[in-house]
Amino acid sequence: MTHVFPTNPFRTALAKQGRPLVGIWSVLNSSNVVEGLAHSGFDWMLIDNEHAPTDLGDTLSHLRAIAGSDTAPIVRLPWNDPVMIKKYLDIGAQTLMLPFVQSVEEAKAAVAATRYAPQGHRGIAMMHRASRYGRIRDYIDRANDERFLIVQIETPTALDVAEDIAAVEGVDAVFFGPGDLSTLMGHRGNPTHQDVLEAMEAKCRLLHKAGKTVGILAPNAEAAERFIQFGFDFVSVATDGAIIFNAADGIAARFVSLSEANTAKEA
Repeated sequence: MTHVFPTNPFRTALAKQGRPLVGIWSVLNSSNVVEGLAHSGFDWMLIDNEHAPTDLGDTLSHLRAIAGSDTAPIVRLPWNDPVMIKKYLDIGAQTLMLPFVQSVEEAKAAVAATRYAPQGHRGIAMMHRASRYGRIRDYIDRANDERFLIVQIETPTALDVAEDIAAVEGVDAVFFGPGDLSTLMGHRGNPTHQDVLEAMEAKCRLLHKAGKTVGILAPNAEAAERFIQFGFDFVSVATDGAIIFNAADGIAARFVSLSEANTAKEA
């Protein structure tokens, strides 16, 4: 049986769609929720291992849940760590997001960890999910070309050198994190402060002029609309938790209110 090397669905979507890709953030660590949302029509879904209670084994289950859908998976790691990077690549994650990258040196280290020699120092193994357990014979020859690396810009320091970080060979995209960035800019709890929005958008313009791909996490629906209209290349518009809990809060409020009103009427 011939086993074909899987192309990177996120890279393919970016090249194919010709519009900002709309994504969702998975934080609930539920493969059932991941599987259901993967068939909702989002272009991509991020499996969060930084702030969510999700680990390597959970991520493997979530990748399997997404498989077969048209939603491209992205995996955010807890940190820019070569051992973690190696393990997540081995379970089949092709698009990785690394948090809190602040310098060219850190970006270069991330690239090296995601690539086999001579371009990097990713450890060699064949009996893993990414290679279909050794059945994709040319896996090592092609793996470097099919992985997609996103580094997060989350501090004023990183924002200042974002063009240099994005210019590192092997960095495929940068991604703004408004939460940490706004806090470090003196606007804690206000990720949509005008100074923060304008700083990110100004930097996005410069990165686009340099031909770089830029993504962003939208704190709310209004920001999501703004970022899509502005032209960020990929935008996270919601989290699975926000979708479920906001809907639950609305349903509870509606029917508790109805129940209370009905009881008052009968009194």
